[in-house]
Amino acid sequence: MKILKETSLIITSFLLLLCACNTDNKSLNKQDKNDIMLSNVYGLAKRILENRADNFVFEQIGEENSADCFEISERNGKILIKGNNGISMASGLNWYLKNSCNAQFTVIDKQINLPDELPLPRTTERIQTKHKYRYFFNVCTFSYTMAWWNWEDWERHIDWMAMNGINLPLAITGQEAVWYEVYKELGFSDKQIGEFLVGPAYLPWGWMGNVDGLGGPLPKSWMENHKLLQQKILNRERAFGMTPILQGSTGHVPESLKELYPDATLHKTGNWSAGFGGTNFLDPADDLFKRIGKLFIEKQTEMYGTDHYYSADCFNEVNPDTDDTEFLANMSKSVYQSIAAADSQAVWVMQAWFLYYSINDFWKEPQSKALIGAVPDDKMIILDLYGELHPTWKKKSSFYGKPWIWNVLHNFGGRTSMSGKISDMASGLDEALKSPEKGNLCGIGMAMEYFGNNPVVEEFVMSMVWNKDVPDVKEWLSSYVSNRYGRENEFAEKAWEGMLTTVYNTHKQTGTFLCERPGFYNPEMSYRTSPIPDYDQKALGEALDNLFKCSDEFGNLETYKFDVVNLTRQYISPLAYNWIVELENAYKQKNLKTFLKVKEQFISLIQDFDVLLSTRKEYLLGIWLEDAKGWGETDEEKALYEWNARNLITLWGEECTENQYDDLNNYAYKQWAGMFSDYHLVRWNKFFDEVEKAMKNNESWDRTKFLESSCKWEKSWSHKKNLFPSIPAGDPVEVSKTISLKYAPFFK
Repeated sequence: MKILKETSLIITSFLLLLCACNTDNKSLNKQDKNDIMLSNVYGLAKRILENRADNFVFEQIGEENSADCFEISERNGKILIKGNNGISMASGLNWYLKNSCNAQFTVIDKQINLPDELPLPRTTERIQTKHKYRYFFNVCTFSYTMAWWNWEDWERHIDWMAMNGINLPLAITGQEAVWYEVYKELGFSDKQIGEFLVGPAYLPWGWMGNVDGLGGPLPKSWMENHKLLQQKILNRERAFGMTPILQGSTGHVPESLKELYPDATLHKTGNWSAGFGGTNFLDPADDLFKRIGKLFIEKQTEMYGTDHYYSADCFNEVNPDTDDTEFLANMSKSVYQSIAAADSQAVWVMQAWFLYYSINDFWKEPQSKALIGAVPDDKMIILDLYGELHPTWKKKSSFYGKPWIWNVLHNFGGRTSMSGKISDMASGLDEALKSPEKGNLCGIGMAMEYFGNNPVVEEFVMSMVWNKDVPDVKEWLSSYVSNRYGRENEFAEKAWEGMLTTVYNTHKQTGTFLCERPGFYNPEMSYRTSPIPDYDQKALGEALDNLFKCSDEFGNLETYKFDVVNLTRQYISPLAYNWIVELENAYKQKNLKTFLKVKEQFISLIQDFDVLLSTRKEYLLGIWLEDAKGWGETDEEKALYEWNARNLITLWGEECTENQYDDLNNYAYKQWAGMFSDYHLVRWNKFFDEVEKAMKNNESWDRTKFLESSCKWEKSWSHKKNLFPSIPAGDPVEVSKTISLKYAPFFK
């Protein structure tokens, strides 16, 4: 009878959820909301555990106004998990799976090989978090990680967020549909709107006012389909008890606004770091500023409902055209008031990245305080994005009384690297929590630009949500390894201890020089790939050897296969730097024989990267491109989305200059199968041909001419339509072992 009752509850709640679509669920009574919440928790358990979900019972604790908590106990031979909301119940399930079953559900993979009989709790265990807010996402994540996500991708990730206690997710998908409606009401033509809205891969920088029109025009089908996707996302997040952060207006407007409103007062920001010209924003004193901001919130609420939290970033990596404190105070006052005009309960959530990034030290104390201080303390939350390395709260007086959230940033541009100094993440939060100067610290979060390559980092940071104290890193890691592979193993522990002292003891995103624009190494340059490791390469090799020793026991686990490929990739990455130095020496010494020998090693390494990475779905260019094209409804749309997908991870912008670091070229480079064979290898072969020819003719190699031709080819690559595999090929463990053995002698 119990099972029938639960099944009926799920069906009934699902029907209620469908009726609640496109609203903020305020029309539902308390019992309906609770039924929907329980339905979602049972649905999550079924998705994660399949038939084993029948071993769990979930109930709500009637403690709505207390700190989030869950209880784990036993009832009639089943595991009973109680929580004060759906997030707490899902987190309780995750806690049980980790601590009682050596299981793991990470941001990218899972290992859930449960015992035949689940361990029953002997006593009731109660866990309570001390963090009011648990935030997730960076605005840029919506490009570098999630540009092409569909509902299946989002559903899994929302499950993961719920299981890790996230209650304040950034939820800004689909706002293009809102902006379209706003500008149509203001009298803009489709052409004018199309010239303003950016393409799918560049939406975050359109939202933050960095660029206009890049990668567009954005098709209406994209807007409509992502409107529907956003409604699904919000319904699911709200059903778990999350408070999604929607978007607010910052006054960033199309340049064509002056054609319709000639009396409007516009300001222009300084040039963005990518070499893009400044964008336009309305003067905060202009009546149109508040009119547009209010209209945006009204139309967004019609489409998506509201939970009263809004993201708005006025000056992300750009400076306003004046440092006048009164102007800056009026700017933030106007942003808030334009939101509050439509929602009196509005809370502005603002990234503090601009304070850390401060161009030419623009954001001095008076300017910072003016912008932040103009909004009431209870109406703004500050996100300190880079807490593990550059905690801004220390430099900006804990944000002058505003509530703020400590975050880990960790990854830039989706670059492929095993990295992240976990000890700093632990000590950074611990210091903030214990500091008498912490001000109104009210939460913890993660604001990475990409996730998918270092699940250990996300798992560690999220473990701090429910632990009473910041955990000891070494002790925590031992549990992580057992959960990752399902049981304890001496060599697995040694492997991860080795990683903890090398790749996870640095913030440096060490990649491979293979992914740089071809040329000899210049020590004066700061390369995107950071190709020289700042850890002991021998220790990393020993970690890989120890991981290989587990292959008989763990070789069938997806988590193990991913780790083996990932570590092998990281281990061989520095070879390209070593060999480019040898190649330059041979060039300078006019030693063609050595040059040709090392060249062949270099080319072989590029090819082997492709073979290695082809074994895992996480490293396939084909998936990225097919997912992009999958949103297109016409050949023209598919071509536009493919250009966006290709260009973002290569040139980034549309211009290409001879100085490789005065633009965003290569900022979001990828170590992916397909990229090596079709992109990196072609460029390097051209480089080798030119240098070899110069050596034979006793001439100097001309880098300037090479870069000019390389830029033309890079532009053309973004317009190509050739296909790449989207299904892995080869045995990940055997291929990793073969490649490791091949290149290990070069590190001795």
